Amino acid sequence: MLINMEINPLKKKANISSEISVFAPATVANVVCGFDVLGFALNEPGDEVRMRLTEQPGIRLLKITGDDGRLPLNAAKNTVSASVQHYLRHLNRPDIGLEIELHKKMPIGSGLGSSSASTVAGLFAVNQLMGNLLTARELVPFAMKGEELACGYGHADNVAPALMGGFVLIRSYDPLDLIALPTPSGLYAAVVYPEVDVPTKDARQMIRSKIQLKDAVIQWGNVAGLVSGLFLNDIDLIGRSMKDVLVEPVRSILIPDFYKLRELAMKAGAVGFGISGSGPSVFALVKDEETGRKVTSALRKHLESINIRSLAYISTINNEGPRVL
Repeated sequence: MLINMEINPLKKKANISSEISVFAPATVANVVCGFDVLGFALNEPGDEVRMRLTEQPGIRLLKITGDDGRLPLNAAKNTVSASVQHYLRHLNRPDIGLEIELHKKMPIGSGLGSSSASTVAGLFAVNQLMGNLLTARELVPFAMKGEELACGYGHADNVAPALMGGFVLIRSYDPLDLIALPTPSGLYAAVVYPEVDVPTKDARQMIRSKIQLKDAVIQWGNVAGLVSGLFLNDIDLIGRSMKDVLVEPVRSILIPDFYKLRELAMKAGAVGFGISGSGPSVFALVKDEETGRKVTSALRKHLESINIRSLAYISTINNEGPRVL
């Protein structure tokens, strides 16, 4: 599914730097009703990648921090280095040598696009070192290869917004068709990560393969309403559209007291509430930072009452995507 592009990599050399550090953001995928087709980028948390060019060809993953030893140092098995390999292979540059360090600054398995943030940071870094040969949009198929390695399916609802920033709609996967959506002014995301384990692969396997037409009609209407709300700068319409009758009823089982958390978030002033990605993180869209603090405080207080630790993040929508540190 890689984009066909006629590129002569010899026209540009690694003229920016021989070493670079990049931050790539966490993301909220699905945005409740848009399973695998909608996502947006956060300002925090995220991951950092340090990369340097070397004279010896090949990719070496030197160090990973913040992962408690859970991620492979094997360059072919780590999403960062594997996606970079796909990128260099596409450019026909076997002569390039790279040393990579990955610094995890966000929890693994959080439902906030942890593997996506790492992969995107690596791709953005190598693309900068190679002279910015590809656009952020053109990097998405390579990042999807990393997602395929991480969870068995190369979806784009994390990597596309992480690379492009803002809200992104994946209209089609074959051919890949990405649409950058506008962000209403003053929109915040309040995210809470309950420290429980919900593996992405397991969460995907729970989803029904067949659905009733009446449920599909409800879902189509909500996706259309959410996208319309973004274009119309209508936050209330966005909130009314944040309903999922297909995936959330199944995945919510894996999140302790999910419906109680939603009740608390809405009482605290949330516009809409749902699961971030495959969970266990949950998120609310709110109209201001103060409401975001009220929401995260209420959710964390309840989780603490049932002996579950949690982390919270309050962020405007990140329209920038990755950045050089």
